[in-house]
Amino acid sequence: MPTQPDYVRISNAFAAAITDGRLKPGDKLPTIAEMTERYSVGATTIKMVLLRLEARRLVRRHQGKGTFVEPREKWLLPEDDDEPSIEI
Repeated sequence: MPTQPDYVRISNAFAAAITDGRLKPGDKLPTIAEMTERYSVGATTIKMVLLRLEARRLVRRHQGKGTFVEPREKWLLPEDDDEPSIEI
């Protein structure tokens, strides 16, 4: 059983994918609906994931268009160094 809440684990995994270059600036993230299905969590959990990523300036949400990875120069340092336990 995971020791961290789902929204922390998922946001850490996305943050790692962004900072290590698997997701590049300008890349579009999956929709909320796609992520809820992929990670078997509710929409509220995914919204919390996106809020965490936005707070770290790793992504920017554009209403009606999607969520996109921001350029490296806008990023804030990660909140923690925990290794993600899920695959993006």
